[in-house]
Formats: sequence, C-alpha cells, structure tokens
Amino acid sequence: MTAPRDHGGGLDAAITRWGGTRAEWLDLSTGINPVPYPLPALPNDAWTALPDTAAATLLEQRARVFWRVPAGAAVLATPGASAPIAMLPRLRPAGQVAIPGPTYNEHGAAFRAAGWTLTDAGTDAIVAVHPNNPDGLIWTRAELDAPLVIIDESFCDTTPEASLIDLAARPGTVVLKSFGKFWGLAGLRLGFAIGDPVLIDALRDALGPWPVSGPALRIGAEALADPQWTDDTNARLTNDAARLDTLLTSQGAEVLGGTTLFRLYRVADAQAAEEHLAQHRVWSRVFPYATDWLRLGLPAPDRWSQIESAF
Repeated sequence: MTAPRDHGGGLDAAITRWGGTRAEWLDLSTGINPVPYPLPALPNDAWTALPDTAAATLLEQRARVFWRVPAGAAVLATPGASAPIAMLPRLRPAGQVAIPGPTYNEHGAAFRAAGWTLTDAGTDAIVAVHPNNPDGLIWTRAELDAPLVIIDESFCDTTPEASLIDLAARPGTVVLKSFGKFWGLAGLRLGFAIGDPVLIDALRDALGPWPVSGPALRIGAEALADPQWTDDTNARLTNDAARLDTLLTSQGAEVLGGTTLFRLYRVADAQAAEEHLAQHRVWSRVFPYATDWLRLGLPAPDRWSQIESAF
C-alpha cells in the first residue's frame, strides 16, 4: 500500500500520541473556515433520491454567477477538488509538467501516477496553486502559458479580486474551486472544475453519473446565492488572520505568508513548536522540507483562549 502523503489533519494520530478527546483539541492544521456556512433544512428526497439533473444544473448556474465565469467556459460540480486533481492528468497524453513548489502535493502525485515527468519548466503543462499553499503566492497571467494549464483556486475565495477565472475560457485551461475550505464544509466533498469545454466534458465522462450527492447539490446552491454571508466571512477572516499574526509575532515568529484561512510562520524549531502546542491540545502543521516552517489555521471565535494560553 502506498504511504499517505503529507497533509494537514490527522487529528486521530495526535490524540493517540498526546491523549485527550477530540472535543478538547483545537485543530489548526488545515485551512478550513472554523465558522461553516449554516446548514439549511433539506427535503427528504435530497437524501433518498438519486441526485437529479435539475439540482446539478441549478448549482452550476449559481457557480457561474458567483465566480463570474466567462461565457466560453464550462462548469462542472465535482466531489471535492481532489477528484479532478487526480483525473485531469489522465485526460491528456503524458509529457512534461511544471508544478512550482513547495505546494499542495496531490498535483505532483496525480501527474506522476499518469506517467508525466515533473520538470522545472514543463513544456506540456503547468499547475499553479493560486494562492499557493502554504505560502500564499499569487500567480500572474503571464506565467501561465502551456497547452494544459491547471489553476487551483481552492483558497482564492478569500481574495476574489485575485482570481484568474477569466482564463477559464482559454483552450487547455481548467480552474479548480473547493467549496470545503471557504465555506467550512470539507466533509460535504464539493468542488468545481471550470474551463475548456473539451476538458470539462472529458472530466464529466470520467466522473460518471451522480458525482455529487443530493445534499451537497442543495447546500452548495444555497450558499453560492448568499453574498452577504461571503462578505461577512471575509471581513471576519481578515480580522482573525491579523489577530493570529499579532499573537505569533509577539512570540518571536516571522510571518512568511499564507491566506486569511491559514498563516505561515518561520520559527526557530517547528517540531518543538508542534510538540509544545500539542501538549496544550492545539494541532498545527509542520513540513518535512522546512524545519522552521509552522502553519496555523484560524480558531473558531470561542476557541481563541486555548491558543493564546498555549503561548
């Protein structure tokens, strides 16, 4: 069996090592909004019936409006962003791909599994995580020129003005969106692939019928039609990210970047910081390639005292 790749989460392993219950732990190892979109009441048939075409069409129409998708691009709701990440490399003949990093490692794993060669300057494809995870790097249009361009905007809803969605109508281009991060409903497993209709149609065929659950279709459609929640959430995230920066810099950390859903810091010893925080039931993210990088998500409004007391 292939060893799991390095990701945030894994709170069960932290509990096994340091003890405590899940309720006692503050999981800051991911970039998931700690104040999720409020779940609406759902009709019984959202759970009991096969997802129908009308519900999927409504969700995709609302996604088109919310992200201002250009008319020439196609929109496809997917079971999270992970499914299209795994499938897109298989929709083109294998070649050379550039995935500048360090970045979200599932892209590299998917291309390698499909027979592609990762190079510093891929001639056949480029993947841009925008903004990048973990450092928050923002890409420019001029940097994204290849026969196949994948723009992963899983965290871009915190900076909608930076979106490169206007490139989605360009041949060979796909923009990925993740519903779970900004709306805080990662367990719903909802995402979107937006782009070249030829690629989106091929991805639709690869996913098969009913790729998104009935509840996800209904909840996603309601959330995307609620701009006030989006505006209020971005204001709160901006304030809370600044508050976290103030806390960490007061302890000697240096802000390296991130988004308003996660912050990246340079510390003297990331493993020691992880250990210290874990003893206070706070779960953080460290990286195997940078011994001085510590990434923290944001606590929920009623959990700030836990991380403040940990420091």
